[in-house]
Amino acid sequence: MTLTAYNRIFTIHDYEGQKLVYKKITESHKEMADFAKALSHPARLMILQILAELKSCMCQRIVDKLPLSQSTVSQHLKELKRVGLIKGEIDGPKICYCIDYEVFNKAREQFHQLFQEINDISNCC
Repeated sequence: MTLTAYNRIFTIHDYEGQKLVYKKITESHKEMADFAKALSHPARLMILQILAELKSCMCQRIVDKLPLSQSTVSQHLKELKRVGLIKGEIDGPKICYCIDYEVFNKAREQFHQLFQEINDISNCC
């Protein structure tokens, strides 16, 4: 199977059935790729778990629970916030972080639909 991209249109050549399928990259694909990138680091997964346990917390509390420097944790928080999985509210000189469950559940549903679709059409070894 080969995959070639031209102007955001992918041509998939299935050599067993000589079948051509065209699919455009949608906004949903781009959004899921952003979520996947944000979730691709183990520290970010741990940060989400910490925030889920604590409901919300200051950056220093997260730093205390991880074997990472404050600046490293801040960079991971920034990436999670960039895609909207977490939000931060200024509380004096500090920022209180929490999971944005509206965005979190949207991401979960998008991945669930993708995996279900792949599972439903899979006829691979």
